[in-house]
Amino acid sequence: MIPNGLKLGVALVLLFGFTRHRVEDAQIKVLCSKDFIGIRAKEDYFKFHNVPLESLHLPNKSCRPQREVIDGVSYYVSKISKDQYQMCGGKPLTKINRVSYSLSLQSDPQIIGNIIRNPVIKLDYTCVYPAIRTVSLPFPVIHFSSEMVMHVNELDANIQMMLYPDQSYSEAYSSAPTIELRGKVYVEVAVTEPADFFLLRVDKCWATQSLQPNMTEGLVYILLLNGCVKDKTVSFLNVSAGQSGRNGESSTIRYSFDMFRFTTEPHDLYLHCTVELCVPEDYKSCKPNCNSISKREAVRADPSLGILSYGPIRIEMPDRPQSNILATVVLPVAGVWALGFFLIILITVVKAGSRKLKPTGEH
Repeated sequence: MIPNGLKLGVALVLLFGFTRHRVEDAQIKVLCSKDFIGIRAKEDYFKFHNVPLESLHLPNKSCRPQREVIDGVSYYVSKISKDQYQMCGGKPLTKINRVSYSLSLQSDPQIIGNIIRNPVIKLDYTCVYPAIRTVSLPFPVIHFSSEMVMHVNELDANIQMMLYPDQSYSEAYSSAPTIELRGKVYVEVAVTEPADFFLLRVDKCWATQSLQPNMTEGLVYILLLNGCVKDKTVSFLNVSAGQSGRNGESSTIRYSFDMFRFTTEPHDLYLHCTVELCVPEDYKSCKPNCNSISKREAVRADPSLGILSYGPIRIEMPDRPQSNILATVVLPVAGVWALGFFLIILITVVKAGSRKLKPTGEH
């Protein structure tokens, strides 16, 4: 299957002859992969035109196709890596947002005396790959947002991590967000260019007290590990109706977690994630198997990872009603002192009255 996002083209040219064999019967297929480019056609098609395998070649005659049997059907297959492209006679055509690779598979004319009876076959084919393009954002890129470029073989990909105020993911924060404790933090990690080609896997996400992801000082808290949930409040969310946002299943991943703070200052958080890009053919290995992580990771090839960072994420601290507390404490104390002072005056008055009444009664 041709991966989504790779455009291709093929043209069949029959030189010095005509054919009654339908082109559809040849089952011509252009092969555009991240590792190679190529073309294949059924062996029967070439045999019908009396074109032997030995006469087929690319512009450089040292680059020749091979015979392969696929699902019981024999094909002539020309397949070269991108490193061999120029050596085999190709010249890349680069435009603003794409790179084209074009080659021709053709046969040598079979000369008998001074005549040619069989047609000369020429298959022109092209693979078009998206090239790197700068992604413009609706606000200046400063320290609170994160965008990076990953280079996978010959293809560059732009990846960014953004935070959103709610699960609609309609408008990202344009400044450092302030979120209250236990409030939902909505995270989106997405391949912005090329769109809808790579599968994206978030391998690990963690929070630190500084912008440095590999800090040796300060506290660290892990949210995702080996592509699986480490913090119980983490939930993966669907990108849209009918489109999965689960880890390793699309080019966009959305998840949320409950806001927290570290026990020591500074309380601001910085979020970091390591990401991995997979081609559609590797979708099985891209999805994390969270039921048997240790066994799976032991046989998993060392992937090419990139790191995204976002921050600071500030904590919304509730206002402390210090004046009310002070009033609550001071007023009862003042009341006690007033009551005591009133009792002292009352006792003094009573005693003074008793002294005055006592001599009168004795007379």
